[in-house]
Amino acid sequence: MTSPLAQRLTAPAAERNAAPILDVLREALPASGTVLEIASGTGQHAVHFAAALPGIDWQPSDADARARESISAWRAHAALPNLREPLALDVRSQPWPVGALDAVVCINMIHIAPWEAAVALMQGAGAHVAQGGALVLYGPYRRDGAHTAPSNAAFDADLRARDASWGVRDMEAVEALAAAQGFACESRVAMPANNFMLVFRKRASA
Repeated sequence: MTSPLAQRLTAPAAERNAAPILDVLREALPASGTVLEIASGTGQHAVHFAAALPGIDWQPSDADARARESISAWRAHAALPNLREPLALDVRSQPWPVGALDAVVCINMIHIAPWEAAVALMQGAGAHVAQGGALVLYGPYRRDGAHTAPSNAAFDADLRARDASWGVRDMEAVEALAAAQGFACESRVAMPANNFMLVFRKRASA
């Protein structure tokens, strides 16, 4: 039988970027409410953010069963009252198994998935995030069709070699998807390792 400790996956990048991501989340998220994290991966971020934001009811999710096992193991280890069990959620399978949300957070997904996953992410967020709520994305982006660093160009080439439907996305295209679902871009925050955080806010209905 696999031990709970062995079930906890770790990703060095998640350890490195958790603190700078949290700095942005403190500004972008409400003091309390329900936040859905899409593609939570190992669960390291979910534990870090739920511990630092005790007023938030943090709902992790992932389409991958092994990732959900790891999230559950991290959750059991941390024993945080505001961290929920992970949901089996593929953004392309709609409607999502959630109710109204105060925010959606998605870290490092849209470049490691087909473009239709980015489209579905925006559609799901548009359907569930309340007026005034946030959609927060983290990852590498091209700007005006160009990579922001040689390392990102190399990363993009590697992704496309692994799967032709993957790749670093154009920030402007992602913002257009969000705008079509009622989200206005509130800020674009440059992050370590040539990444960005995009913070969107749900506009009032016309």
